[in-house]
Amino acid sequence: MSVLLSGKSGAVQSRKSDADPTQIDESKPVVYFGSFQDMLGKDRLGNIKPRNEWLHAVNWDLVVFDEYHFGAWRESAKELFEGEEEALEREEKLLEDANKLTERVAELQEPLEAETEFLPITTRAYLYLSGTPFKALATGEFIEEQIFNWTYTDEQRAKAEFAANHPGQWNPYGSLPQMRLLTYQMPDELLSIASAGEFDEFDLNEFFAATGTGADAEFKHKDEVQTWLNIIRGQHAAHAVDNLRTGTRPPFPYSDMRLLPYLQHSFWFLPNVAACHAMAKLLAERQNTFWHEYNVVVSAGTSAGIGLEALPPVRAAIGSGFDTKSITLSCGKLTTGVTVKQWSSILMLRNLKSPETYFQAAFRVQSPWALKNPNGDNPNEEEVLKPVCFVFDFAPTRALRQLSEYGIGLSPNEPNPENAVRDLVSFLPVLAYDGANMTQIDAGGILDIAMAGTSATLLARKWESALLVNVDNDTLRRIMDNEEAMKAVERIEGWRALGDNIIETIINKSEKVKELKGKAKSGDISEKEKKELSAEEKEFKSKRKLVQEKLVKFATRIPAFMYLTDFRENTLQDVITKLEPDLFLSVTGLTVADFHLLVRLKVFNTEHMNQAVFAFRRYEDASLSYSGIDSHSGLTRYGLYDTVVEVV
Repeated sequence: MSVLLSGKSGAVQSRKSDADPTQIDESKPVVYFGSFQDMLGKDRLGNIKPRNEWLHAVNWDLVVFDEYHFGAWRESAKELFEGEEEALEREEKLLEDANKLTERVAELQEPLEAETEFLPITTRAYLYLSGTPFKALATGEFIEEQIFNWTYTDEQRAKAEFAANHPGQWNPYGSLPQMRLLTYQMPDELLSIASAGEFDEFDLNEFFAATGTGADAEFKHKDEVQTWLNIIRGQHAAHAVDNLRTGTRPPFPYSDMRLLPYLQHSFWFLPNVAACHAMAKLLAERQNTFWHEYNVVVSAGTSAGIGLEALPPVRAAIGSGFDTKSITLSCGKLTTGVTVKQWSSILMLRNLKSPETYFQAAFRVQSPWALKNPNGDNPNEEEVLKPVCFVFDFAPTRALRQLSEYGIGLSPNEPNPENAVRDLVSFLPVLAYDGANMTQIDAGGILDIAMAGTSATLLARKWESALLVNVDNDTLRRIMDNEEAMKAVERIEGWRALGDNIIETIINKSEKVKELKGKAKSGDISEKEKKELSAEEKEFKSKRKLVQEKLVKFATRIPAFMYLTDFRENTLQDVITKLEPDLFLSVTGLTVADFHLLVRLKVFNTEHMNQAVFAFRRYEDASLSYSGIDSHSGLTRYGLYDTVVEVV
């Protein structure tokens, strides 16, 4: 068996053998690790690198793409080889601009080019791995039968259940730390200089804005950043007075004795290279003697190296981790595919629109740190050095919005979004400092804050998600085998433009692809059939994508219907089928009977529709309340698509 594992540059490290790789015995198991850039990289003449020629001669059984959420294989050559900071910054800017975001979503929804078209490596199968696959899932890149999940929540639940069921035994999940999120509302004098956006949120990118590099780096708001450094040490004078009044001392990161052990080695995620250099320079100034105990590593810019090249200085600063203190400053490097077990906390000091980027960075600190057989007399004993880890965030609304998106994304089959978030926060406690007190926030509170602070544009994206519809072969067969269902889908706007017998074509082509892949596995396939396999696979994926887009386009009509109806405590299904069927027909173009039939055939994913309806109604009510209007006084129940949830 031969397996090729590839990841974004720095995500995996190539392992090279002293033996001649061209003489590999394919009858024996072979596993090769390499970065995507290295394996597909070309020399100056456009030829495959000589050291990698053997990779292209082996017929691999499996190719594993790690860190697939980066989508490196669908980008241009320039983007493949650019630095981590530039790629991250470009993606964030796209998410900030509504027009560019629309273009980006359209680009991501283009039919995927078959791997054989751009990957000059032969293989029988592909496996895609990602810790934050939200974008790939939402755009319908993979259909439901191709997805397997094992999440942070699953891991922590398994850890708790094993401890309860096997007391005193070694827990295989025991070294995996629980994550905790602490958010802090900054004082008014800091908020006033860096507030922006639809809801006047604290803008971390503006607050930590800087220019220059090295000795020339300087913060735009240097005095305020110095104040912030004093705040996280618990040394801010205004807070000291408030503490005397309330008799409490909030747990600021570098002041609370319970937190300090987990800040011995921390990661500070800043907006850009200039901010990283400016922070290192400020921490080194004479007034900041507290910070002089920490080895500060600037892992940003070209001078820090690309990918794994940025890691050695961090490891050197940390050493064993026991008798040193360190702070790693980064704006993109080392935020994915890197394990530094001594990192126990991350300070989020930049705006991030993407949950993928946010949690890829956050989970850098969730790696286990434990000693096996610490006393030398019991190989089954394990001393866990990092039972918990921390995320510190200074833009609360944005942080809780990311958390709610992540929680809902972890539980795609949970009809009630509040339950999905509650499940997550049972293993990822959230504490928020509001300027006076630090309190734990429950799932309902997280959703309220997150959705009241969202925008209509972001909310609309929930209704553009491919997760709302099912287009696997079983679902398509159910439609094709039902004459009334076929008539119903043909009434969806734009369906006829797809051509006659589109569903039958998709199923037939996918069956043919399956047959050809079976022949390929046995090695009994000609070059002509290989080309036919590639063409057929590309065509059926393209046609399936077009069907998916038409169904999603229909789903985007539903928010308009909800906006026009006023039945909040009824399920949307009841409103459609019993209370306002004529309105539904005029808004969506489908009759009640048509829609009901398609739902019954599982064409629409009711769990995700419940989540989208819930977000819409929470946002609508929160927006009206923000304007001083109580649209539905005393409302404690929300009708979702096919269920009603109690809101306390």
